[in-house]
Amino acid sequence: MLSWGNRFNICCFLDNNNYRLAGSRAEALLAADAVETLECPAGAAFEKLRCFHDENPGWLFGHLAYDLKNETEKLESHRPDGIGFPDLSFFRPRYLLRLTAEALEISGENISEKEARDIYSDLITQPRIVPAAPPPFVSQARIQRAEYLSAVRALQEHIRKGDCYEINFCREQYALARLPEPAAIFLRLNGLSPAPFAAYYRRGSRYLACSSPERFLRKEGSNLTSQPIKGTIRRAASPEEDEALLQALRNSPKEQSENVMVVDLVRNDLSRTAVRGSVHVSELFGIYSFPQVHHMISTVTATLDPAFHFTDAIKNAFPMGSMTGAPKVKVMQLIEQYEQTRRGLFSGAVGYITPEGDFDFNVVIRSILYNADNHYISFQTGSAITFYSNPEKEWEECLLKARALRTALGI
Repeated sequence: MLSWGNRFNICCFLDNNNYRLAGSRAEALLAADAVETLECPAGAAFEKLRCFHDENPGWLFGHLAYDLKNETEKLESHRPDGIGFPDLSFFRPRYLLRLTAEALEISGENISEKEARDIYSDLITQPRIVPAAPPPFVSQARIQRAEYLSAVRALQEHIRKGDCYEINFCREQYALARLPEPAAIFLRLNGLSPAPFAAYYRRGSRYLACSSPERFLRKEGSNLTSQPIKGTIRRAASPEEDEALLQALRNSPKEQSENVMVVDLVRNDLSRTAVRGSVHVSELFGIYSFPQVHHMISTVTATLDPAFHFTDAIKNAFPMGSMTGAPKVKVMQLIEQYEQTRRGLFSGAVGYITPEGDFDFNVVIRSILYNADNHYISFQTGSAITFYSNPEKEWEECLLKARALRTALGI
C-alpha cells in the first residue's frame, strides 16, 4: 500500500502496527491523490476547514501544524522553519484503501469495481520499497548541551517565579542532505520503533516519517477521547531490569505530577465544547510499553455538546497540552522565547476526518521531516520541565527519544 501510494504527489499512510486501538477503523489506511485540497495559514483556518467539510462531506486527510496556536490564541511565530509545511492542509483523496484483518477495501472518487480490481493487482505486483539508510551524513543541533542545560535552568526560574508549572521544551537536530527515498526512511523507522499512530505523509516536496505513540484527539459519534503522554523511561535488555524500570516509572512522584498536570489541562480544553459534567478521566497513569521506551499515558473522555461543530472541539484542544505545558498561553510564549526554531508540523497532528464528522489525530512526535526542495532534514525531541526536573536527566531523555530517529537516518 505504501509503495503504491507513494507514486502520487500527495498521500497519507496511517499504520497502527497491530496495536489494538479502541475505535480503530482499520489496521492501515492509505489516502492517495487529491481530488480537492485545502491549504491555509493560521487566522481563519479552522473556519475554512469547517466549510470545506460541510460543503463536500467526504473523507479528508491532512494535518494541523503547531503554529495554528497563533489562531487559537493571540500569539506569533518568528523563528526559522526549514521544512515549510502549511499551518493547515487537508485533501479529499481520489483513492482510499482500508486494510483490516479480514479484507482490503478500495474506494474513492467514482471508482468502478474493475478499477478497484486493477488497483489490487497493482498492489500485489508493485515493487516494494526497500527500507535502506540514505548515504551517510552528519547532523547538527540548534541547541547544544551546555545551552540546553542553561535554558532548562532559566525555565525552572520561570516556574519558581510562578509564571508556569510545567513546560515542554524541545530542541531540533537538522542536516542539509539528500534523502533519495523518504518512504524508505519511514519503513526503517517503523521497523525500529513500531507505534500505534505511525504515519507517512507526503505533500509535494515535503515529507513526514512519524512513529508516534500518542493520540491527540478522537471523535466517534459524540464521544471525544484524548490520551496525553507524560512520563518516559528507557527499556532494558533483561526482563528483570525492564520490569524494574517499568515499576520505577509507575511509582515516580515526578512523572505522576507531570502527568496529572497535563490531564488537568486536557480536561479543561475538552470542557469548552463538552456537555456539562461529561468530562471524565477513564484511566490515570496507565503504563504502556513500546520498543524503545515505557510511557505513562492517561485517557480523558468527554461528550461533545451538540451546539458545537466538530472543528470547535479540535480548535479548543489545540495545540495538545502534552506538547505545551501549563498554563498553556504563557508556556507557548516561553517556547517561542527559548526554542531556536519553529516547530511547524512537529508537535502538530496528522489524521483523518470521516464524512460523518468523526476524526482521529495523532501527536506528531518521534518524527523525521524532510523538504526535498532545499534538502533540509529535521527531527526534534523534548521533555517536560518542572521545578523538580534534573536538567541532565532531561537532556538524556531528549537523546533517548532521538535514538530511533538517528538510527533510521543512519547517523
